[in-house]
This record gives sequence, structure tokens and C-alpha cells, in this order.
Amino acid sequence: MTLAEVEATARAAHAGQTDKAGRPYAGHLRAVAEGVRARGGDEEQIAAAWLHDAVEDQALSAQWLREAALSSRTKDIVLAVTKRAGEPPEAYAARILATPGALLVKEADLAHNADPARLAVLDEATRKRLTEKYARMRALLGLVS
Repeated sequence: MTLAEVEATARAAHAGQTDKAGRPYAGHLRAVAEGVRARGGDEEQIAAAWLHDAVEDQALSAQWLREAALSSRTKDIVLAVTKRAGEPPEAYAARILATPGALLVKEADLAHNADPARLAVLDEATRKRLTEKYARMRALLGLVS
């Protein structure tokens, strides 16, 4: 699949979905893909960025991903950043760190999720909870700045 096809697939899969602030979810996907690009990511990582929440959100199935015309590296990155039910954050971080290319995608995802302008529209309790959650994951991934 070309990057344009991946983007179109991701946008279609997440159509109608919104983020915590009620904005179209495709905006988050675009921001993560652009974040990966800006951090020097390659096409496989950018493709994974577009798809990073697709399996987790059940917008696309794991079977779809297995059968998609994508590189095995892109598929591995998507699966690495896909949270599993009941999985401890430490195990999730370890899988990301063990998968070549996945850390950059998760870094871009966390950067957009933790954007103060994006968090500002949330209620105080949600903003505090998410800020702490994202900071903890950054620390587990060694992304402390």
C-alpha cells in the first residue's frame, strides 16, 4: 500500500470516531504521522503512525493487518504500539522498546496526546490523570527530557 492508501484506509476506518475533546479522530492520526515525519521517521514508520490505533480501537482487525499489503516492519510496529487488555504499562513499554522503529511512533503519539493545547479543553481531573499517565509512559520508554 502507498502512504496515501494507508492514510485513506486509516481515515475511513476511524470515520465517525472522535478524540476525548470531541474532535475528529483523524486529526490525531495526522498529527502522529506528521510527528513521525518531523522526527525523521521513514515511510514504514509513517504508515504505522497512520494505523497506530486501528487494531486497538477495533477500527481494523488484526486479521486485516496480517493480510494487508504492508511491510512486516510496519505491521510489527502497529502491533507493538497496540495496547492489550490487562497488560501492565511496563510490559507494553518493553514491547515497544524491543520492536525496531516503534519507539519513534509512540514518541510522536505521546507528544500529541500530551500537547497542552489539546489537554486544555478537558476537565481538570481528566487532564491531570492523562498528564500523569503520559509522563509515566515517557519515563518507562526512556523519553524523559
